[in-house]
Amino acid sequence: MSDEDEIILSDLPDDELVLQMHDDLYDGLKDEIEESVQILLARGWAPYRVLTEALVAGMTIVGKDFRDGILFVPEVLLAANAMKGGMFILKPLLAETGAPRQGKMVIGTVKGDIHDIGKNLVAMMMEGAGFEVVDLGINNPVENYLEALEREQPDILGMSALLTTTMPYMKVVIDTMVEKGLREDYIVLVGGAPLNEEFGRAIGADAYCRDAAVAVETAKDFIARKHNRLGAAAG
Repeated sequence: MSDEDEIILSDLPDDELVLQMHDDLYDGLKDEIEESVQILLARGWAPYRVLTEALVAGMTIVGKDFRDGILFVPEVLLAANAMKGGMFILKPLLAETGAPRQGKMVIGTVKGDIHDIGKNLVAMMMEGAGFEVVDLGINNPVENYLEALEREQPDILGMSALLTTTMPYMKVVIDTMVEKGLREDYIVLVGGAPLNEEFGRAIGADAYCRDAAVAVETAKDFIARKHNRLGAAAG
């Protein structure tokens, strides 16, 4: 591409710039995303509008194509990284304006398992959907999860495992939550390549999520139901 053909982001009207951001997210162009976020903010866009119309809408396209096998993990990680660049600028502004949050999630890979690509993808996509995410990293014993639940008071606990040998540890965590009378307080989502719906049900999770796109949809669904229940109880 010659310099003359290069798109000058600041020359684009709002609607075209937003579509360009969807393309740039798809292509994992972090610098361009950061520049575009700043341009929209300078034009008086509210941080929450930038988040939803430009970033979340763009990541939704990425999520769908990932689910349909058009995009693969490396490309999605690049897109998520570009999204993170935009989020870094927006986060403090969103906190100031008290933008609506979808909910809060604590996520981590279970004890004995050091895989984190899938977990990272879920964390990034959840952030992209407007959730606050606390990532505990890898190799988490049950104590780490319990401490995080107490400290963070999230809506959702997410656990990931990529080995058949570490999968059963998810049941240890859930059983411990049951013993301590905490299980009913949280939505528990599990995921990872060797898992399936049957396993999720057997260990007492609320849902098994096949991939990051499904995790976001499932989380939104459960949060909506939780709000409906609370609303009904209050009424």
